[in-house]
Amino acid sequence: MTERDVIGTGSRLADGEWHRLHPATPVLKGGIALVAIVGVVIVNIRDVLINTFIGGDGRGEEYDPLVWIYEHEFAGLIALVLLGGVLLFVGGFYVSWRMHRFRITDEQVEVQSGVLFRTNRRGRLDRIQGVNVSRPFLARLCGAAKLEVSVAGQNANVQLAYLGSSAADELRREILLRASGTQSAAATEGAAAPGGVIGQRVAELLGPELDPDAAPPESVVQMNLGRLIGSLLLSGFTVIIIVAIIALVVVTTTTREPFFLFGFVPALIGMGGYYVSRFTRSLRYSIASTPDGIRVGFGLLSTSNETLPPGRIHAVQVSQPLLWRPAGWWEIKINRASTSSASGAAGQANTTILPVGNAQDTMRVLELVLPGLVDPAAIEMLERGMRSKGGDDGFTNSPKRARVIRWFSWRRNGFAIVPGAVMFRTGAVWRELTVVPQARLQSLGLRQGPLLRRLGLASLTVHTVAGPVIARLGAIDRDDAVAAFSAIESAAVSFADVDTSHRWRASVPTIPAPTEAEPQTVVGPPPPPPFPGAGHP
Repeated sequence: MTERDVIGTGSRLADGEWHRLHPATPVLKGGIALVAIVGVVIVNIRDVLINTFIGGDGRGEEYDPLVWIYEHEFAGLIALVLLGGVLLFVGGFYVSWRMHRFRITDEQVEVQSGVLFRTNRRGRLDRIQGVNVSRPFLARLCGAAKLEVSVAGQNANVQLAYLGSSAADELRREILLRASGTQSAAATEGAAAPGGVIGQRVAELLGPELDPDAAPPESVVQMNLGRLIGSLLLSGFTVIIIVAIIALVVVTTTTREPFFLFGFVPALIGMGGYYVSRFTRSLRYSIASTPDGIRVGFGLLSTSNETLPPGRIHAVQVSQPLLWRPAGWWEIKINRASTSSASGAAGQANTTILPVGNAQDTMRVLELVLPGLVDPAAIEMLERGMRSKGGDDGFTNSPKRARVIRWFSWRRNGFAIVPGAVMFRTGAVWRELTVVPQARLQSLGLRQGPLLRRLGLASLTVHTVAGPVIARLGAIDRDDAVAAFSAIESAAVSFADVDTSHRWRASVPTIPAPTEAEPQTVVGPPPPPPFPGAGHP
């Protein structure tokens, strides 16, 4: 078994042998903390250095512990101790880097780390949910990147921090190629940027987030600057801020105590940080289709781009707040079978596939995340689910008696079953359309409480992996709910049997059109009996 240091190409890193991370990894992980500690020490001894080499009156130094150490000739000993601590600190990170290695085979990604306590993490390629390449600002300056392989399950991701920037991109391509069910392609060497290392760093900082070779430029959906600013100003968070300011002014005017104004300053700083974070992360947002799935990129200084292979999106939700409706803006969120190590705004970006977009951008993104909906009728149902106010529009909507519990939305509240997906439409003030691919469906739930039973209504839930999207539809007719339960169940079994998305390059399934005479096979426990008095579908 051989071990090799890495900055090289991704194809060589996926040869099944053990490799080490980027040589700058110790600096990027612990060097910044070391620089901060040294800076604090220098600030604290600056007065002693000035008095020693330049001279001074020495006033105010009689109780300074640093002055006492210097006057009692302990400075040399303390300097040796500090130097030993620094060497131990650097040596620890170096040993940790030497003991941290990884290898990539045709079946899995394996990482071994730890000095005293060894850790071994393995991620199977057939369970990969996405591959993310993130570049923190300092890592970008060093030409390094962090690669994270998202695997189905809780805390199951495999992280390689850090690799060479170009090696991380090529290694992602190699991992996705092997996960798709095909063999590795011949390695290709990219042309070096003019100007040497400095020219390469500048090209990486100023270049587009998505490589033009990965997707045609005309297929990329990018963020509009004015739309992004407008969406932040018209968000629900802004409404909360305005209400809080009005309440603050009323309280201050009534009590004549300015103390409340000073107490609002920290909250104001936090709100400003939220807006700045959302703005900078979405400024270079882009989404496009690549041969290995959907590529989503975002970030201004620290960037991140992730590839979601086909079949890894379990639910999609299109929503439109009331203040966005005049402008025709929409937001798209998804459910995934993995959780990223990112947190905060980064974690939100992993499930928010489109922060804000007009109707045209929204439909383009929906076509990317729902490639199975190629039927023109299904696409038309998507548009109706977003814009229609209800009525006879192809959806099975709530009956008029549902207005007792759905005052404003009973006309829009409904469902539709199209080849390959289930659609739930809800909300009149806050419009939402939830789409669940039938091959990703995990279970169904049919519920009827005392009030719904008295009104002849029921609620239907489609269960998927955990995430921000909850596919639940309430206050629909009881008989319609039972009929939908049976139809969705049969369609989910049929589509799951022919699903080959885990090997998306190996074969393309052909789904035969079902016929009414064709018997349906139900896998798993039988469905619950229909509600008393409900007709069978």
